[in-house]
Amino acid sequence: MAIMKRVRVKVCGITRPEDALAAACAGADAIGLVFYEPSPRSVTVEQAKLIVQNLPAFVTTTALFVNADALLVEQVINEVKVDLLQFHGNELAEFCGRFSRPYIKAVAMQADTDVMHFAETYKDAQALLLDTYKPGVPGGTGEVFNWKLFPKDSVKPLILAGGLTPENVKAALGIPNIWALDVSGGVEIKKGIKSAQKIADFIQATL
Repeated sequence: MAIMKRVRVKVCGITRPEDALAAACAGADAIGLVFYEPSPRSVTVEQAKLIVQNLPAFVTTTALFVNADALLVEQVINEVKVDLLQFHGNELAEFCGRFSRPYIKAVAMQADTDVMHFAETYKDAQALLLDTYKPGVPGGTGEVFNWKLFPKDSVKPLILAGGLTPENVKAALGIPNIWALDVSGGVEIKKGIKSAQKIADFIQATL
């Protein structure tokens, strides 16, 4: 019997409880909370608590960090219902794996990026998230990288991020070896504020 593969969806940069619920109701597998103050989608620990307190079962709550102090990571884990960590900076594998949660590691894609090297270096990662490279901007660029760079094979699950929208998601699904899609700005009314309709349109396009 053939096994049907469904590409999973994470809606990142959630800043409001209603946006988290909209993502869950639309069928999102995960939401992302950004704990990086320079980001327009950043949330505090108190905001994050409110966002996740009414989130239904089976929606993975992901906490995103960029070169954060270990104390902040521990605080978020201890005070927020966090299932998964996402590291978007220059964190070493030892740092990423020292906490009591599984993690994924973001990789900024360039023409010479060796994804296999990252898979070997971050061997404890649950997945690698391939995102657009932009100097000084650790994700959330709203820009698409060259999808021809996406590896056809990998020893780890690969997540596609960077510039995804309801309009280009069908094309993204044509890329082989995608485990999940990570969308943020492409389903927003403005930075940090999601559109329930755009979220629904995005997820519907993946089915």
